[in-house]
Amino acid sequence: MGLLDLFVAASMPVLKVLLVTGLGLILALDRIDLLGDDARKHLNNIVFFVFSPALVSSNLAKTITYESMKKLWFMPFNILITFIIGSILGWAVLQITRPSQHLRGLVVGCCAAGNLGNMLLIIIPAVCKEKGSPFGDPGICHTYGMGYASLSMAQAHLGTKLKQYMENLSKKINLKTLLAPSTTGAIAGFIVGLVPQIRKLMIGDVAPLRVIENSAILLGDGAIPLLTLIMGGNLLKGLTGSGIQKSLLVGIIVVRYIILPLIGIVAVKGAIRLGLVQHDPLYQFVLLLQFALPPAMNIGTITQLFGAGESECSVIMLWAYALASISLTLWTTFFMWLVA
Repeated sequence: MGLLDLFVAASMPVLKVLLVTGLGLILALDRIDLLGDDARKHLNNIVFFVFSPALVSSNLAKTITYESMKKLWFMPFNILITFIIGSILGWAVLQITRPSQHLRGLVVGCCAAGNLGNMLLIIIPAVCKEKGSPFGDPGICHTYGMGYASLSMAQAHLGTKLKQYMENLSKKINLKTLLAPSTTGAIAGFIVGLVPQIRKLMIGDVAPLRVIENSAILLGDGAIPLLTLIMGGNLLKGLTGSGIQKSLLVGIIVVRYIILPLIGIVAVKGAIRLGLVQHDPLYQFVLLLQFALPPAMNIGTITQLFGAGESECSVIMLWAYALASISLTLWTTFFMWLVA
């Protein structure tokens, strides 16, 4: 398969993200005001408490089996590696740029936490549908790809809550915090997928309770466009945000779009050579892509833990996502060539 075919296959999902994100930004403009602060807040709650859990549970229920668990176990470690290495690189950026104290947590957060949720949920199915995709049958690719992306999304959310969990464990277990909607959806998906009796009742075209699965899929399908629209609306603040050190922006961009992807290739290839990751091109592609994503849009949650500024965060996000259109296209092309 030629590089040109792979480049076209890689560019289509990125263009889709740009178009829908741009629409979200336009809808958030004061002149239109269909996706203002209040609207985004309410939509975010609906996505967080309804659509995301439905998406995670329905996709995991279809793909999780005892056999698939043998290869999926490495994904949490892969995500942990991205957080640890990203944090170390973020600390290095701090030593070089010497930013204000209130921005230190923001810089580390942007370097450590990638958008492991909605970006993968958009990119993976779009890549599967392209003719130049190296992942075989589009239907099978979509089913398993969404399962991988949903698992990544659920694990990325345990990632952003890690500090709260540690604080809760030192005091008392807060089940309301621990069992966040996406986490609850993941648990439900694992139970349905791994318990044969429940799986036969709910999964498949002839399952007696298939209407439950179909309803969850219907709700979950709404998560992707809404997440992308909200992402575009959130970027609007970056257009009017306060100034920020250019060296900080450059440092974050270099870490997320150059150093981390290169380290990711070494880490994933090393895991394959050691037999920790099975030969599944789509799964390997997802693992590689986790190292090349832009900063997480829910970085606000992380920055709040460190007391970082909202306006500076908006500026960083605007530039990071603008440049992600180029970076993601190039890395997606290379990763597909690498696993194919």
